[in-house]
Amino acid sequence: MADLATRIQEQRKKSGLTQQELAKRTNISHPQIVRYETKGVQPPADVLSRLAGVFDVSIDYLVNGDKANKIEQTIEDAELIKNFKQLDQLPEEEKKSILKVMAALIRDYNAKQAYLI
Repeated sequence: MADLATRIQEQRKKSGLTQQELAKRTNISHPQIVRYETKGVQPPADVLSRLAGVFDVSIDYLVNGDKANKIEQTIEDAELIKNFKQLDQLPEEEKKSILKVMAALIRDYNAKQAYLI
């Protein structure tokens, strides 16, 4: 699971920048960039904003990562992930209907399990 330091490093490399070039573009010292990438030092909000601007990503992405990646790391069933991705593409009313059915099925399953104990 990627953390902030890894995402900063990945975005820097993806942008084709050296640590020195990133330091210059963000007006941050080179040693501080090294600390952010390798020592796990948490940049303050203004620095996160500058880094996000250089990388053309959101601060939320730098701090929290990609929502899809988190889901895939949490859900191990590939077919389930595929179905959720397809569900996400449906019109809002269809999504709501399917989610209601899912919620009802899960509720029924949990109720059955409670009676078995």
